[in-house]
Amino acid sequence: MSIAAFARAKARIGVITVGHEPYWGQFPGLREELEGYGREFERMLTGCDVEVVSAGFVDNLDRSFAAAAMLRAQDVDFLFVNLSTYVTSSSAATAILNLGVPAVLVALQPLKRLDYRNTTTYMQLANDNICSLPEISGVLVRAGKPAAGIVVGTLRDDPRIAGELKRWCQVANARRAFKYARIGYLGHTYEGMYDMNSDPTAFTAAFGSHVQMLEMCDLAKLVNGANPSEIADKIEEIKSVFTIADPFLDPITRPIKQEDLEWSAKVAVGLDKLVAENGLTGLAYYYRGLDNNEYERIGSNMVLGNSLLTGKGIPLAGEADLKTCAAMLVLDRLDAGGSFAELHPCDFVDEIVLVGHDGPHNIKISDSRPVIRGLDLFHGKSGSGIGVEFSIQAGPVTLLGISQTADGRYKMIAAEGESIKGEIPQTGNTNTRCSFDCGVADFIERWCAAGPTHHFALGVGHVGTQIKRLSKVLGMELEMV
Repeated sequence: MSIAAFARAKARIGVITVGHEPYWGQFPGLREELEGYGREFERMLTGCDVEVVSAGFVDNLDRSFAAAAMLRAQDVDFLFVNLSTYVTSSSAATAILNLGVPAVLVALQPLKRLDYRNTTTYMQLANDNICSLPEISGVLVRAGKPAAGIVVGTLRDDPRIAGELKRWCQVANARRAFKYARIGYLGHTYEGMYDMNSDPTAFTAAFGSHVQMLEMCDLAKLVNGANPSEIADKIEEIKSVFTIADPFLDPITRPIKQEDLEWSAKVAVGLDKLVAENGLTGLAYYYRGLDNNEYERIGSNMVLGNSLLTGKGIPLAGEADLKTCAAMLVLDRLDAGGSFAELHPCDFVDEIVLVGHDGPHNIKISDSRPVIRGLDLFHGKSGSGIGVEFSIQAGPVTLLGISQTADGRYKMIAAEGESIKGEIPQTGNTNTRCSFDCGVADFIERWCAAGPTHHFALGVGHVGTQIKRLSKVLGMELEMV
């Protein structure tokens, strides 16, 4: 099966448009008009990179039960409840409570305002979208299952509404990424990094994903099975994506040897097959190896294959950081990219901190063609090979870390900042110049006080709003720094 089969599965968004049956006999044509507005709303969602599943028009209790059953059978991940006029809470809340997925209440008025001097009761009812919002929201709060969100605006020509619907669909996609997911765990965490240690059962409880335990022999078998044609194709892919750079003044950099390129391509072919054969949504990996043995040579040359896969929506996190793999997956599904990162040295003159890492990166958010350099060593790790180097696009950025509290619960830690153009070290490692709305020392003090791990995911754009919404639907603590 191809890599694409496991990357970026779209959320299935259930939609019901709710009306009030007693009106139809009193106001001929009202139901048909409201049903038309419902179809118009559904068309708005089709441009949000999700799969829309419509349960149609719901205007009484029986239809609400039936809609919940139909959407449950379709395995939807999220529910949009489109309020077309005043409705009793039973018509909406019954479907929401029986379906049991996060629900967003939507009230989009067809007219920006009524023509007051010429308004009839019919016309008011056709624009009475918000009337039942307090009732339905209050019932859901009382039931202990509050709405995930409430969206109020106009049906047409409303940029704010278009943005809100897109953001909610991104949240749905991020939540869907963990559903039925297998996150591979290959090798072991880097020795001595207590922050990286993870309990796979706690991870499953928090995210709903299976942690697939893998061995280096699983990967080695696939690497050794790569045929010359597959390797040649992968070398062409690498050359089409990366610029091969000369050594820099750092003495650990060196020219890329042809055998380095061939071996990295062979390992990348094996990684592709590991993902496909195990149905992996992501992978956390690290293996030290010893005395230039096979596992050391594989483990130290996974960077190119990992970066290509991460750019395709299958995040790979080095040093077996399962929590940061999840953070990378979240940012990718929020259309922010999500690159493996940590804090590097500060520039106290420009008030920025360098953010980056060796190892895997999300190359689709690079500001230009990423660079690869030969490295005689990877600092702190065994082996030699090829390093990936780039800075991400200038402009807004979001940092997302996932850590654990004293009682073992998972916690998100996030911050919004800016990627600033400027010089970076040319050491074969990725670096991005990041600034925040305070001094760099102040930011780092605040970030560390939140209790993060030392890795996090770095993405483009400000997506703090979506992260807040996702943390709510996952029932996970979030601290915005």
